[in-house]
Amino acid sequence: MKQHKFFITIAIITVVMTGVSCKKSFLDENLTTARGLEYYTTDAGIISLTTGTYYAVFNTPFNGEHAFSNMCYGTDEFHLGGDNSNAAYNSYGNGMASIIPAVNSNTITANAQWDNLYVGIGYANLIIQNATASASIADAIKKTALGEGYFFRAYNYLRLVSQYGAVPLKTTPSTSVELEFTRASPKDVFAQIISDFTQAYNLLSNTGSPAKITKDAAAHFLAKAYLSRASEINDSWNTATKAADLAAIVPLCDAVIANHPLAPNFGDLWKYTAPESANEKLGEIILSAQFTADASASGSNTQHLYYGGRYEDIPQMQRDLSGDRPFSRLATTYFMYRVYDLVNDSRFWKSFRTKNLVNKAGAPYVNGDVGIMYVIDQPGDTRFPSYKVLNTVPYARTGRPIANVYVAYPNGTTTDGALNVDVRFPSLSKFFDGSRVGGFNDVRGLRDITLARSAETYLIAAEAKIRLAALGTGTYADALPYINAVRTRAQYQNGENRVAYYDGGGASNATLQAGLPFSYMAENSYCESNNLNLLAPPTTATSLTVAGISPLPAQDEYIITKLNLTSTYDRMLCFLLDERSRELAGEYLRWQDLSRTKTLVPRAKAFNPEAAPNIQDKHLLRPIPQTFLDGIQKGGVALTAAEKQAMQNPGY
Repeated sequence: MKQHKFFITIAIITVVMTGVSCKKSFLDENLTTARGLEYYTTDAGIISLTTGTYYAVFNTPFNGEHAFSNMCYGTDEFHLGGDNSNAAYNSYGNGMASIIPAVNSNTITANAQWDNLYVGIGYANLIIQNATASASIADAIKKTALGEGYFFRAYNYLRLVSQYGAVPLKTTPSTSVELEFTRASPKDVFAQIISDFTQAYNLLSNTGSPAKITKDAAAHFLAKAYLSRASEINDSWNTATKAADLAAIVPLCDAVIANHPLAPNFGDLWKYTAPESANEKLGEIILSAQFTADASASGSNTQHLYYGGRYEDIPQMQRDLSGDRPFSRLATTYFMYRVYDLVNDSRFWKSFRTKNLVNKAGAPYVNGDVGIMYVIDQPGDTRFPSYKVLNTVPYARTGRPIANVYVAYPNGTTTDGALNVDVRFPSLSKFFDGSRVGGFNDVRGLRDITLARSAETYLIAAEAKIRLAALGTGTYADALPYINAVRTRAQYQNGENRVAYYDGGGASNATLQAGLPFSYMAENSYCESNNLNLLAPPTTATSLTVAGISPLPAQDEYIITKLNLTSTYDRMLCFLLDERSRELAGEYLRWQDLSRTKTLVPRAKAFNPEAAPNIQDKHLLRPIPQTFLDGIQKGGVALTAAEKQAMQNPGY
């Protein structure tokens, strides 16, 4: 049974009880079941507190829209899909401000992320205080709980400083109402983060991964913290720590990699068949947010809703469990169609759904025909007359026409954007969940969310090597073994069936469908997109290993040229960021990667059609929420308008 599945409600607010007298009546009630803060000073209370904090810190962001809004929108990978509930986070227009204007009830407020992270910090501070003060000699308290407390605090502060820059630094629990806060500098916040992750690393064991925080999880995130402190967004002050930070990263990463081998096949990561399925327990996974099918547990993973392209409004199609419920928030950008070697790199074809079966047949179709196909071709392809081709493209296996074909580059075009006409796109399927128990309209997802896996650890080490080379330590080629390890796993292997496809929609519970045909198709459009014979696809592996730093793979050279990069460092950092995208697309990392490297603005301008007209340097950080500025005081008095502006990030 998974650990940390159940949300334990924790009251970490200080309740000051004053003596309230009243006349005795025939009914005197004494509350005997409520727990005060004293409970959390006991061994059982400390362990209960850590259990609840797992939920608050790891699970809560994925039950709703603020995870993708803050971490995936507005980048080169994804842009606005078919719903504008949180469009401000993608477009960087006037709505991106200290108050986010509500489009509807789904709009994420400017303070949602901020509040969630500080709630987690409040829990962590209480864990640290009580575990430190405890007289227990049990490892469960003095090592595990205390290490988890330090990890939780560092994890939340790393998110805060990455999103907002300078933020209030709070390292003790509050025992009364506090209204006066100042923003600590990023330098001081990073010092606290690194100290806390180091404490966690020294205290924790390597037992319980991926459900439990381990020494390897602390090492992975400590390496990320060092890398973030050494990144461009902090260059105004990080000179004194940069070389030592970068030197510390690779040993940490090497130790994690040794304990967490890559899954043999990239597709193994996404072969979700049911809660607790094998893909959720792979050795590659270092840490994950745990979800469950147990109906008594609070909360759910709703991320399966947001990356799916609409299919039920297309002829011959209807909504079903295997196709998921497409809220269609995030659409794939053309960057995603250009960054992969679409012939030899399996990751695009194992990350995106490009075919669906007919499941609401009307003549001349029958259920089980091919209903939707996305052709992800390359510029200049003349095989298809328009971006949407209906009822004419034959399916090679049957000779019957495919009902709806959508083409990235139709009629010989060389410019991006054909699929943006009515926002049709292949769905990122990493989070699809056909195991939902409430039918095809159910939003309660059951899959775990991976928070850290060793493929990223390899790429953290590679980036450190690139940055060390820029400082004169080693060479840029030192990064290649780490990058090539990830690329080698990504390449199609000898004899592999390149058109075979699987995603979590294949976990569908047929008994809930009442005979409704599935739209899920266990095949991709690899051959049709690459103009290859579907009946005889290639089976001989071609290596993706990169032998030297110049030239880089053709896909990266295209992006380097588009971004007008010339220096060796800029080229190699671009290559690294491209590789992170190929491996980690959609995994709630991209915005912070681009922000910390100060590549967000040029990449969004180049590849995100809604962000391009509006994004500015100020958008490297989020606005400080107005609710915070309005709620705090200075000298016992609410801040003036000028004082609030001085507390705000520049440009907002």
